[in-house]
Amino acid sequence: MESYSLLELNQFIRQRLKDVMPGLYWVVAEINELHVNSTGHCFMELIEKAPQSGQITAKVRANIWAYHFRMLSPYFETMTGQRLSAGLKVMLQASVEFHELYGMSLQVSDINPAFTVGDLVMQRQAVIQQLMDDGVFDMNHELELPLVPQRIAVISSQTAAGYGDFVDQLYHNPRGYAFHHTLFQAVMQGNEAEDSIIRALEQVFEREDEFDVAVLIRGGGSQSDLNCFNSYQLASCIAQFPLPVITGIGHDRDETVADLVACVPLKTPTAVAEFLIHQAAYLDNLLQERSRQLSDAVTFAIRNPADRLQRLSQRLQTITNSCIRLQDRKIHILQVHLTNAVQSLLLQKKNQIARLEGNLQLLNPVNLLRRGYSITLANRKVVRNTKTLEKGQVIETVLYDGRVESVVGELKFINPHLL
Repeated sequence: MESYSLLELNQFIRQRLKDVMPGLYWVVAEINELHVNSTGHCFMELIEKAPQSGQITAKVRANIWAYHFRMLSPYFETMTGQRLSAGLKVMLQASVEFHELYGMSLQVSDINPAFTVGDLVMQRQAVIQQLMDDGVFDMNHELELPLVPQRIAVISSQTAAGYGDFVDQLYHNPRGYAFHHTLFQAVMQGNEAEDSIIRALEQVFEREDEFDVAVLIRGGGSQSDLNCFNSYQLASCIAQFPLPVITGIGHDRDETVADLVACVPLKTPTAVAEFLIHQAAYLDNLLQERSRQLSDAVTFAIRNPADRLQRLSQRLQTITNSCIRLQDRKIHILQVHLTNAVQSLLLQKKNQIARLEGNLQLLNPVNLLRRGYSITLANRKVVRNTKTLEKGQVIETVLYDGRVESVVGELKFINPHLL
């Protein structure tokens, strides 16, 4: 039998692959790992997963040599807004290579960015549809934003430039409005970002009563840095959060899913600070305007005594009518609550009486006699133990359907604890 050395076998495989698969092939796969070394060569691990289980069904190494990578990388990022990174689905043009020492790999020479764009759009739309199917997409939108949010829970990284810009803008506002914020540290980009931000939201939730709003901010970055903000888990957490969420994720292109489910989506951290300042300024201006109107009204009333009572009477009437309507509404609500409470109490007491009647029926002597029990009388008194009886004494036994008289014969005493 002919035998081969390992090197000879691998050389044979290499030649056969070159003969059978000599050209270039378009390959669709997911990037599982990606590393760029100091010389500019890009080394990847490509995988394919089963649609239902998510288990890896195929795996292969792929290389993009530096002279190709220097062209493909910026082209891909320009067309997709994403850096080539782990987790992306890509369509690569590659040749199949086999090396006697390193085994099989794909040598990549081109990439189709349109495929990745389409896949990202499909993933994003699938997340949005799932949130709508779950009935949570609009939950945070429906929360009432406080008129002047001043107690702010900030989810960000302390070292992020966006966080510094937010704090500087907020506390150095020209009108000197007072705000109070608490930072909940989180990783804002990379593979750990999603879990880190969700943990920070959970920490805010535990102190919910201390804050008016939750603010999610980060500085600028590439489109690929925003992938975590399109995840279902993070978007679902934001959508169902009990406090209004304001986002300022630092991007000027398409909104992330996190932006779509947040109560107030804004572009940048400084825009969030400006929004909070504007809310305070709005109330401040409103109060100043009301104060001016009141001052004008008082001045006018003083200058025109003849109209004073009439105007005050009209204003009083308006206020009175408003108060009456408000009180009528409160009374109606109290009546509804009282009616519901009384009905609930009556139902509870009715059920309690029914249970007591049932218990009484079970304890009724007639029912006990029907079940085979009897009552023994001596001198028209109930006999409770044998110590009250004497030999020859006449006793009466009451049964369900009659009475039986009998004479006590021999008395036997039994320890009840032995029964």
